[in-house]
Amino acid sequence: MEYKDYYKIMGVGKTATDAEIKRAYRKLARKYHPDVSKETDAESKFKEVGEAYEVLKDKEKRAAYDQLGSNWNAHQDFNPPPGWNPGGFDHRGGQSGGQGGGFGGGDSEDFSDFFESLFGQGRSTGNRRRGFQMQGEDNHAKILIDLDDSFNGATRSISLQMPEAGADGRVTNRTRTLKVSIPKGIKQGQQIRLSGQGAAGRGGGKKGDLYLEVEFKPHRHYRVEGADIFLDLPLAPWEAALGAKIKVPTPAGAIDLKIPADSQAGKKLRLKGRGLPSKTPGDLYVIVQIAQPPSDDDKTRELYERMRDEITFNPRANLEVA
Repeated sequence: MEYKDYYKIMGVGKTATDAEIKRAYRKLARKYHPDVSKETDAESKFKEVGEAYEVLKDKEKRAAYDQLGSNWNAHQDFNPPPGWNPGGFDHRGGQSGGQGGGFGGGDSEDFSDFFESLFGQGRSTGNRRRGFQMQGEDNHAKILIDLDDSFNGATRSISLQMPEAGADGRVTNRTRTLKVSIPKGIKQGQQIRLSGQGAAGRGGGKKGDLYLEVEFKPHRHYRVEGADIFLDLPLAPWEAALGAKIKVPTPAGAIDLKIPADSQAGKKLRLKGRGLPSKTPGDLYVIVQIAQPPSDDDKTRELYERMRDEITFNPRANLEVA
């Protein structure tokens, strides 16, 4: 029986991470998918990649396969090491008394004899061999939502351009409209998973999932970092200097905010727990900005001249100017 080097088939090293293996599988599955590939041996390559991925994505199967490596003689039949019984299956395809996570009958596919000699067919000899099945690929997309959708939670209809293979094997983009529940408190960069809304499976296999990465639309007042919300608050010079109580907007509604006297531009006023809601809510930071009145009339200009002449203030006192 021919030994199958699953790492070589996937084009990864033996130290490859789960993420690297998954990326390699997606790339090869797209390349050899029989519905779209023009390779003459696409279907056999597609099955081979699927078999390799079935082993390497599963920690128990991968560990058992790695153990095999030092016990394989390419010129002889397979002689398993002592105690070899990966996943609770014997080599006749029947399930043993163990409770391991082997390749069960409900999930069995048309894999090679090499695979089945290691992990068992998981079906009685009276059962018919089923056609090759493979779960469809997961799809990924980005969606723009309003800050209010995250702050309050919402249900929105979205339209996406999704790739789809037709009967002639050509891949075209099709517009799909989906109703999406936006969880309260979701942050930018987080994903919403829509089960079974990804690419169709091969041979009747399950559809993949659709992952929607969230981004916030630009807001006229706020910017968001993680769970915290920031608001730039313009103040007149006298409000910053003398202190004031003014109304400011927040995502939950306007509040009265006390401005301390002698507030400088850039000062942060923290409103605890008024950011995005979560188990530990974010905060709302109000950033003081000083807005200078224009000197476009005689009275205002006269006030500025009096301030210049009567107030001793050097904003550049800490600068070393020759």
